[in-house]
Amino acid sequence: MIRAAAIVAVAIGAWLHPRSFGVAPNERGWSQAPYRAPNERGWSQAPYRIRQHSPRPAPPADPTNRVADDPRAAKLGQRLFFEKRWSKNGEISCATCHEPERAFADAKPLGEGLAKLERHTPSLLDVAYNRWFFWDGRADTLWSQALGPFENDAEMGGTRVGAVALVASDATLRAEYTALFGAPPDVGDAARFPRDAKPSESNAAANALWLAMHADDREAIDRAASNLAKCVAAYERRLVTGPSPFDRFVQGLDDGDPAKLGALSPSAQRGLELFVGKANCRLCHSGPNFSDGEFHSIGVAPLAGPPPRDSGRHAGAKLVREAPFNAASRFSDAPDGDVAQRLATVRSGPEMWGEFKTPSLRNVGRTAPYMHQGQFATLEAVVRFYSTMEGALAVGHHQETVMQPLQLTDAEIEDLVAFLRSLDGADVADELQRAPSDD
Repeated sequence: MIRAAAIVAVAIGAWLHPRSFGVAPNERGWSQAPYRAPNERGWSQAPYRIRQHSPRPAPPADPTNRVADDPRAAKLGQRLFFEKRWSKNGEISCATCHEPERAFADAKPLGEGLAKLERHTPSLLDVAYNRWFFWDGRADTLWSQALGPFENDAEMGGTRVGAVALVASDATLRAEYTALFGAPPDVGDAARFPRDAKPSESNAAANALWLAMHADDREAIDRAASNLAKCVAAYERRLVTGPSPFDRFVQGLDDGDPAKLGALSPSAQRGLELFVGKANCRLCHSGPNFSDGEFHSIGVAPLAGPPPRDSGRHAGAKLVREAPFNAASRFSDAPDGDVAQRLATVRSGPEMWGEFKTPSLRNVGRTAPYMHQGQFATLEAVVRFYSTMEGALAVGHHQETVMQPLQLTDAEIEDLVAFLRSLDGADVADELQRAPSDD
């Protein structure tokens, strides 16, 4: 025990002591030297941990969507994102819940479309970095995610037949679609292509109309709908924020520029020490996107109070494997690729009940409230929960075993919040925050 304590003490000394890196630190004690591999006693670990979070690379390619980075598809997708006509009442678009002025979220605990939803609306900023989509990961590509809300009776309440009919009847939408995919299906015969038809487990009438359609017609509609979703995804892939104060600070660690090192306040720098050290937030919020991309149960009580009723990833894993538009489907442009092969590793065991996706912490200062039902109104409330675990639920015996109260002081909570706010990046371009003009 004494020897272990000594090793920890030496490691902390290497973290804090200016001479451990052989160069002059700034006034907070941060080394300006490039990372060098730690020796066996753990020296240089802190800067190494910091550099795991920055710089952030470009978003990964999406081979399942051949138009993912086609600017023509992004422009059509942008039109569709702000289009209200494909909702049931003609008043709801994707931007209704993903409001550009609210960091492409809605600042409400629970989303609201045609009805109030059961989960919080996540931000779409930097969504191109995600591996799974929705809180339960029931979609494995950004384009397959885009198909869900517009047909959900509680969200937009539209239908894929209606969406294709809209594109076919609107001169601008039709021209842009045709330039990418060829002419859309001829859906002029409303008896053959009922506008209210869609596959649905909750809407028996719509489902009956869908099943009554000829199989070839259903296939044509599905193909066209997946094309539209791929265009929406192409637009959403462009919602990438610029460097944050934290990113500038890391640049300062590399080049010693005092202005860059000053991008983080002393409080935020102390919060960074906590993040990669005592608080160990990086255990789940890892990498340049500050997320492990996986699913965890941390015991946060439902918004309406216990007991928890949302199975989260337990159901999501089954849904993504069976999804008709997943990466391995015939609508994918890489049905045998790496993304599709990932589905083979997806399992759904009882230990996954109540698990939800680890959100990115980038832009977290702009996306309150927090958690899958918006249970916490402020970042301070989130950090205080982790500090005390007060009110945490034990979900059977499947909750995270690594969750222990951090027992932070009020000053440490303030510092950690200051660091989290330093992860807010420069906003996306103004022209991406509204429907495209035809100028």
